[in-house]
Amino acid sequence: MSKVTIDNITDTVIASLGQNGDVTERQRDIMTALLKHLHGFCKDVNLQHNEFIDACMFLARAGAVCDDKRQEFILLGDILGVEVLVDMLSNPIEGTESESTVLGPFYRENPPVLPKGASTVQTHFDNEESVHFEGHVRDASGAPISGVTIDVWEDAPNGLYENHDNDQADYNLRGRFETDENGHYAFRAVRPVPYPIPDNETAGELLRFMGHHPNRPGHMHFILSKDGYRTLVSQIYDADSAYLDNDSVFAVKESLVAKFNKAPDGIDTDLHVDFDFVLKAQAADQSIAAE
Repeated sequence: MSKVTIDNITDTVIASLGQNGDVTERQRDIMTALLKHLHGFCKDVNLQHNEFIDACMFLARAGAVCDDKRQEFILLGDILGVEVLVDMLSNPIEGTESESTVLGPFYRENPPVLPKGASTVQTHFDNEESVHFEGHVRDASGAPISGVTIDVWEDAPNGLYENHDNDQADYNLRGRFETDENGHYAFRAVRPVPYPIPDNETAGELLRFMGHHPNRPGHMHFILSKDGYRTLVSQIYDADSAYLDNDSVFAVKESLVAKFNKAPDGIDTDLHVDFDFVLKAQAADQSIAAE
């Protein structure tokens, strides 16, 4: 039996993989890389035992925060840029297709199904600016795609999503729409505003440790889905919003920034946004990935 040393501990743990149970090639690859990087990190920073215990307690506190309204570990992954990196690895861009970005922690399933052009606003605010969103959804060849389901959601002018604000109506500023025969979509909402991600628990501890702020720029969330196409989880960012260049979760992409222009005559909102999406066809023998 070889003695464990600081020089062989990593190789010793890697060598134990699969000794007492089957592991797949993917499991072996993941664990080997994880162990090399994790042990390397500990050596790089000369991690001390009290710091290791502090990290374990931090993770325990994060787990205690998780519930049906807040997933703290996803939030921590956002703050570290991990979720947006995994999203880019999972959804590489090819050609003209639209870029994806993070789902975020505030999505709710089964929003109200609304007709084209309807408003998602149920609770009004004195400082709200109404916005007419519209555009086309096309495939890579430029052909329109009809029947695309589009889920949208955003924060209110007070910076809160309705599921974190008891003063807003249920499913306020959320809706589900469908593109018409020309691939066109349209709905009315309000101008999204910058807001801080939840920072009162371990997420806040991590932000302060990093010396970073908790704020996100104003954005509208989208999920576009239809059988035969890769589901697109994305956002439209307000070109005039604060925090575009230093988003707390690093999710802003240049192709997703849009100008909120003054609405032209004939549109009964304050502002107008015209934004198109391009969906990638999905191979017939593959299922659309859950985002």
